[in-house]
Amino acid sequence: MFFDYHRQLRLGIKVARIFNTYGPRMHPNDGRVVSNFIVHALEQRPITLYGDGSQTRSFCYVDDTVDGLFRLMNSPDEVTGPINIGNPTEMSVRELAELILKKTGSPATIELCDLPADDPKQRQPDIAAARDVLGWEPRISLDSGLDRTIAYFRDLMLDDSAEVHRIDGGPATGAAA
Repeated sequence: MFFDYHRQLRLGIKVARIFNTYGPRMHPNDGRVVSNFIVHALEQRPITLYGDGSQTRSFCYVDDTVDGLFRLMNSPDEVTGPINIGNPTEMSVRELAELILKKTGSPATIELCDLPADDPKQRQPDIAAARDVLGWEPRISLDSGLDRTIAYFRDLMLDDSAEVHRIDGGPATGAAA
């Protein structure tokens, strides 16, 4: 629809495709894999993997995503997109879960569930256009970004008395910090 308006009415447009953005200020119950895994690890609840966890994803830290979007919005009018904004470095969902468990020091377990039929095996953006047209590529490593995101969720989950509470309102089963 945007491209029709662009062609017919000469309306200026910019189209970005973002891929698995994560970082501080995510809502703990937003349903995305990074926040789900971190919250469950900090609350010492099992982390659920669908299938065997071998499906791959690419994760882009929020600062990098914002920088890519900023560059796209400030690009010349002839740059309309779509431009992929994401990190092309892949990892399996199982590797992500294991990394988060290690970084949080959590004794939480990993539980396997059936893989939904429509779950993609791979999600990896091709960011060639972002590199060529915008001079953009992600700069924050997953390792560094996860450290910042875990610290945010730890702080979020601690109240004034330094007592840990589950995000859904119930008491935690043990101290996660």
